[in-house]
Amino acid sequence: MIFLFFGPPGAGKGTQAAILSKQFNIPHLSTGEILRNNLLGTSTHSKKIKKIIEKGDLVSDEILNEIIKQKLDSYECKNGYILDGYPRTLIQNNWLQNYLDSKNLEITKIFDINLKRDIIVERIKNRAILEKREDDTEEVIKNRVNKYIEETKPLSKYYFEKNPNNYHLIDGNQEIEMIKNDILKIVKK
Repeated sequence: MIFLFFGPPGAGKGTQAAILSKQFNIPHLSTGEILRNNLLGTSTHSKKIKKIIEKGDLVSDEILNEIIKQKLDSYECKNGYILDGYPRTLIQNNWLQNYLDSKNLEITKIFDINLKRDIIVERIKNRAILEKREDDTEEVIKNRVNKYIEETKPLSKYYFEKNPNNYHLIDGNQEIEMIKNDILKIVKK
């Protein structure tokens, strides 16, 4: 099983992916979490990623593709995985499609959590307080939302057109439990 989550920052992708991860006992690969873990390192690579993230910019496709490849090739992903926050650009998407083709794999379901912009900003500000995340300032949030709209949102259209039966638009303006129920109904079909 391979699940793919799209949605703007603060849409609840991580929350929903974690639920599916437990349900199906497959790893939840959150690029945000993977990158934040990289920030704990002291290597030149870690320092470079830290500078990029602190500005609210996105890590280059080349760096992210390499990090993702290491994860996907790991033993923990042998029975499937959930991608949360990846791919976010057409270049990453092309890399992922080539990777999946080379392994004879297909994406099982694609979930696109849709959310109003004002709710996004409010949710992320609340999350920053709860999780003590310094990378969630209002300026950084707005930058990330704009980058999502410009770079990642077009991928939703791509997946909808490529495989409308596996693509599912989810109303992210609902309570977490309602979103979870919507997603589980789709998975169990």
